[in-house]
Amino acid sequence: MAKNKEHQSSNSKDNVVEFSGSPETKKQKKEQTQKSKKMSSELYEKELKKLQIELVKLQEWVKHKGLKVAVIFEGRDAAGKGGAIKRISECLNPRGCRVVALGTPTEREKTQWYFQRYVQHLPAAGEIVLFDRSWYNRAGVERVMKFCTHEEYVEFIRSCPEFEHMLQRSGIVLVKYWFSVSDEEQELRFKDRIADPTKRWKISPMDLESRARWVEYSQAKDDMFAATDTTRSPWSVVDANDKKRARLNCISHLLSMVPYEDLTPEPIELPPRQVAVEYERPPMSMQSFVPQVF
Repeated sequence: MAKNKEHQSSNSKDNVVEFSGSPETKKQKKEQTQKSKKMSSELYEKELKKLQIELVKLQEWVKHKGLKVAVIFEGRDAAGKGGAIKRISECLNPRGCRVVALGTPTEREKTQWYFQRYVQHLPAAGEIVLFDRSWYNRAGVERVMKFCTHEEYVEFIRSCPEFEHMLQRSGIVLVKYWFSVSDEEQELRFKDRIADPTKRWKISPMDLESRARWVEYSQAKDDMFAATDTTRSPWSVVDANDKKRARLNCISHLLSMVPYEDLTPEPIELPPRQVAVEYERPPMSMQSFVPQVF
């Protein structure tokens, strides 16, 4: 049964209402001011390095025990999901860690059981799969943009908890993150992407439409949480207004979700290089080198 705890326990910034003058509000504003202080790049890199070392240990444990780990990343556009996924995956062996970011379903996929195209990407033993958006598209963009019927949406909301509990019973460790970003911060990030040619590809017409329908998406998110934030498969909200802290907090939490032991191998010693015997290297002039422009 859903816990209906969105407004009690969530740290989401999507629907914050403040009342000025109360001691609690002043305390909250003070805490927000302290949190708003930017973390230095030096401290961030130092802490990130520590956490990435632990991620490597976690992956070794997952491989050793044959665990199956699926992590879902959802949230507003420009909330920082991709940045967090990148910091998690960049230090891991790609043979055991995959990022899944599915595009628009094909005409054939539209006729299949809704969860079918996601099932084939679920982890096998020893794997970690990071879903950059997931089956929750139906509760968000598909519902708001009317890409699915009301009946299809209702069926999804009814089936989703059952589907996730089935995955968990099969042995999959399922972790769900919602990256929460404020209206003001999202606007700043959108403007930054528009101004930067290397980031402009990150903004699609659908992103702009979702921005215009901020309230509708907020309502859709609230309904989604009410139905799918269950005791056995809860949502964990990441305060994503500060990208650096969001990444560190998310990784730290992920590490706590899968108990692991340190299986760091013994230090590696390089063997001596083989001595050349009756071998003569061909002239370098016979090879085509990349022009040294820099």
